[in-house]
Amino acid sequence: MKRSIHASLLYLWAFVRWMLTGILIGALLGVIGAFFAICIEKATHIRTHNDYLIWFLPAGGLVIAFLYRAMKLPLSIGTDEIIKTVRTQERVPFLMAPAIFLSTAITHLFGGSAGREGAALQLGGAIGAAVGDLTHPKSDSRRIFELCGMAALFSALFGTPVTAAIFVLEIIEVGRINSRAFLPCFASSVTASLFAKLVGAPEEPWNLASGLQSVGTVSYLEAAGIGVACAIMAIVFCVCMHVGGKYMKKLIKNDYLRVVSGGLVIVALSLVLRTRDYNGGGMHVIFDALNGKAVPWAFLVKTLFTMITLSCGFKGGEIVPSFFVGATMGCTLAGLIGMPPALGAALGLIGMFSGITNAPIAAIIMSVELFGAEYLPLFGIAAAVAFMLSGHFSLYHAQLFTEPQLGHEE
Repeated sequence: MKRSIHASLLYLWAFVRWMLTGILIGALLGVIGAFFAICIEKATHIRTHNDYLIWFLPAGGLVIAFLYRAMKLPLSIGTDEIIKTVRTQERVPFLMAPAIFLSTAITHLFGGSAGREGAALQLGGAIGAAVGDLTHPKSDSRRIFELCGMAALFSALFGTPVTAAIFVLEIIEVGRINSRAFLPCFASSVTASLFAKLVGAPEEPWNLASGLQSVGTVSYLEAAGIGVACAIMAIVFCVCMHVGGKYMKKLIKNDYLRVVSGGLVIVALSLVLRTRDYNGGGMHVIFDALNGKAVPWAFLVKTLFTMITLSCGFKGGEIVPSFFVGATMGCTLAGLIGMPPALGAALGLIGMFSGITNAPIAAIIMSVELFGAEYLPLFGIAAAVAFMLSGHFSLYHAQLFTEPQLGHEE
């Protein structure tokens, strides 16, 4: 009896401690995340209303390279290092936080093709780890603080608290979830979302027209077809990001020269194509696709722009560009197979997210948080197919698979 009471009290104390931890980290990073989102929105607004800023992209790259050199951080450091430290409990350089904040803003201001979620994971992870180092320097609880920080920043930026919590738990080791971090990550992501809204973080107008079509056998097959296309494109996208980075480092060893060269190529391509659709995250193009309008080859061009931008040393993330790729490709394919283009774009967005991150559960939850539950079976099929057929390809080299995709008996 005494043991039962003692155990109950221990669980109660753990619940209170981790709930409060999650709320406190969520409140802190919700405010920081809102400020970060506002900065990125302002940078994008300034760039779109001042076309000449694209000419300063190479100079912006020099500033980023100098910033990382001054902070004694390798220019190549990124989300992979955050994932590794969660698993190994190595120290996270706190200077990653200001470095990724400033460099992502610079990349968006001058028109580099990048997103912001990579910055969110790095910024949130670095700050969460710093809080863990201050409060639990010798405990394995530090990794939970880091996960809470990652979830909170992701949630503050995208306004998808459930997706954020599941995503950071799912990507570290595919097939295994840290159950101890479940409660604090949910608490931090929900709190961060609320605080970000209170501070005034911009909210993206995600929507999908209702009543596009009824769900039936044909719809399931079409969703599976979109999932297959997403798996193929996810492999292409991941290979481009990894091979591009390795090739550029070998071709141009000097960080300053490499980032300037990449900036010049992006400027040249933007001028040749006579459009700014592929600079920045490209959110307006994503929303156009969700309204049924997309240039057929846009997903290929965006992949090229993002590969050059990130491979040469500019900062940001790959997930928003992957949304662009998935939405425009899905919109285009839907028109060919008889599915409403808007629905195809949404399925493509979710399928690409699942394929490149190997986080199908988070992808399915994201579909509900962004688009509602009306087409949940179709999103589930697209996410599952893309996850399975993309194999072990991933944006993150540090991601581990606890179980082979094909099983041990294959």
